Amino acid sequence: MTSERPAPVVPTATYRLQLQPGFPFEAAAAAVPYLASLGVSHLHLSPVLEAVPGSPHGYDVVDHARVRAELGGEEGLRALSRTAREHGLGLVVDIVPNHMAMAPRHNRALWEVLREGPKSPHARWFDIDWEAQGGRVLLPVLGGPVGEVIDELRVDGDVLRYYDHAFPLREGTEDLPLPRLLDAQWYRLGWWRLARTELNYRRFFSISELIGVRVEDPEVFDATHGKILQLLDEGVVDGLRVDHPDGLADPDAYLARLHEASGGRWTVVEKILADGERLPDTWPVAGTTGYDALRHVDGLFTDPSGAGELLELYRRFAAPQTDRGGDWAATVRRATYAVLRHELATELDRLTRAATRACAASPDPALRDRAPWALRTALEELLVRMEVYRPYVSGDAAAVVTEEAAAEARLAFVVPEEAGAVDVVRALVLGREDGPAAVEFRTRFAQTSSALRAKSVEDTAFYRYVPLLSANEVGGDPGRQGVSPAGFHAYCARVQRDWPLTGTVLSTHDTKRSADVRAALAVLTECPRRWAEVLEQVTHAEESVPDGQLAWAAWQTAFGLGPAAPERVREALLKHVREAGMYTSWTEQEPPYEEAVAAFVTAGPCGVPGERVAALREALAPHIRANVLGAALVQLTMPGVPDLYQGTEGEYLALVDPDNRRPVGFPPADAGAKDAVSAAALRLRRRYPDAFGAAAAYEPLPAEGPAAGHCLAFARSGRTVTAVTRLSLRLAEAGGWGDTRLTLPPGRWVDALHPGREFTGHARVEELFERLPVALLERVE
Repeated sequence: MTSERPAPVVPTATYRLQLQPGFPFEAAAAAVPYLASLGVSHLHLSPVLEAVPGSPHGYDVVDHARVRAELGGEEGLRALSRTAREHGLGLVVDIVPNHMAMAPRHNRALWEVLREGPKSPHARWFDIDWEAQGGRVLLPVLGGPVGEVIDELRVDGDVLRYYDHAFPLREGTEDLPLPRLLDAQWYRLGWWRLARTELNYRRFFSISELIGVRVEDPEVFDATHGKILQLLDEGVVDGLRVDHPDGLADPDAYLARLHEASGGRWTVVEKILADGERLPDTWPVAGTTGYDALRHVDGLFTDPSGAGELLELYRRFAAPQTDRGGDWAATVRRATYAVLRHELATELDRLTRAATRACAASPDPALRDRAPWALRTALEELLVRMEVYRPYVSGDAAAVVTEEAAAEARLAFVVPEEAGAVDVVRALVLGREDGPAAVEFRTRFAQTSSALRAKSVEDTAFYRYVPLLSANEVGGDPGRQGVSPAGFHAYCARVQRDWPLTGTVLSTHDTKRSADVRAALAVLTECPRRWAEVLEQVTHAEESVPDGQLAWAAWQTAFGLGPAAPERVREALLKHVREAGMYTSWTEQEPPYEEAVAAFVTAGPCGVPGERVAALREALAPHIRANVLGAALVQLTMPGVPDLYQGTEGEYLALVDPDNRRPVGFPPADAGAKDAVSAAALRLRRRYPDAFGAAAAYEPLPAEGPAAGHCLAFARSGRTVTAVTRLSLRLAEAGGWGDTRLTLPPGRWVDALHPGREFTGHARVEELFERLPVALLERVE
């Protein structure tokens, strides 16, 4: 590595590109001239290290020492970097410290562990519980119990093969009869269903194909970060996005080590903050990837009273299912119990063993000799009451695992004396016990809590509670819909004060619906009864409805997406019902129900009845447009560093992965108002970096007059003014802007979207929004 590192660079705006074999580094380089003209400062690349062949995303890393060959290899990445710099752009890359692919034939480090066992030099890399499964790693890859599929296994030299799977043979076992050979390995091949109950390695959420990596070990950190640090050191890359730090044993220590090793490069973390939760202020990062900003921007364009009315209408429409999807808090609680007892049962087992060891090692007689079943119950009851992802070393665990939660948890015990297990577990979580066993327990508790929260809320409850789909977004809180202008301004003031260089996003590869789809759905909170009337019409027209919840979600999906190929809607709805897990699931698929879902989507939302929903969408088009443009402009000019997902500078209508990974064109074929708004805002950010940077100012600009609440406006460092229309349908129904006025900061202000228009002192809002429902002003003197 070079002795002198480039000085850390802070982006003014980033543009996310989804790299994959069909869109490699060369294709990204071809898009550079357009992206540079757009006004961003950096390309934000999805993971670039070697991944499972054919991977469409790159989060299944198999080799941290190599840049992915399918994308063009290291030379391709360096060529992209050179091209980007020739056009004034830098690179930010996504890194994946938490996990690697459980793909032995591609992951050579894992291959060695499976061949050599816990004495392998790479054994320290992976988070494996060698005390379980008789000291072997369970690999749940078989299509049935081993006795039923043994004839499908074959030995090929020193390799054991099962269809496309390949596993190393332990030295000296090649000539053993197959049953004995299977018992002689450092791994145990098992039926895929065993992943639920017997898995003995940490994984990503409940995805057994991704194995946890122990980056808390300094040697593992160095080995898995060497290539990325080299690229940073040599100026090929400028900044980092850290994927899922909540899965790590100690995010605090990891981020401190990364900060030091990277030379303090601009780094954001994919951290989901609950409503009111703050990012640990000791973390040496620029901030989050921006889901907290997404929640606040979306909330601006959601009418909370209309959202409440939608909920009541939904409860009546989906009456048979309201006991499982009509109350947000109850839905989350039921989903959390279900996930903990099924998908994450093996994680709960391991956590229970860790708690038992910690109790046995304690000098406190109140902790010793606690029955494992009581500890398991206490753990379960405390985990389901976690309202954030996890506690941190740097945080106050008492504010996360509260006494109120403990009091509720004690009620689950029939015998009051056994309820003391709750206090034992809470004492361990709060760090009142020292020693290796207690530390291991706290680590496992935090990691399990993180996986549970993500799986039960994002991947289950969001698909069961569907009154307003736009609220069911990563980082969102469907139980608290709508953000007032005052609430938004307070949030922005905190961001500018505490995390001015944090990331902001509206669409990502993980969002369940793109920002423009959500913007359309938010309009329904302004006309809930019109929505209910249309649903009544289409429901009578199409009687083959599998269930009320699914129908409500399907019609909203069609409304939000607009005209689209039926297969896109079908695939998204099939994923919806499998994630919900009420009538079918990924592991227990019910073909008759799924066939009914597909038939309903084709005949209903994508058929003739769907034309009525399309007609409503067309009638509401001006208000959808106001939301789309308003959300885009606010995100691009609010405090923080905005990240644009590929294609979202223009109209971008996408559903959940993999729909949102579809290729996009550069430049877009049909540029429209959103493209113009995006480019104008990005160019102002590039022209006046200090006006939006760490030392910038954020000034709310309250409107005055009869429709003041429908105008959200703010100034940045006295240099630019952003003004947008919110709840435009309610505004129109109330008679419009009238004499509503917006007082501007001192100076002469020109319209950055429509050159030639000027304002001084104040502006009549009706005139300000004469051509578009948004305005971006630049001070010229």
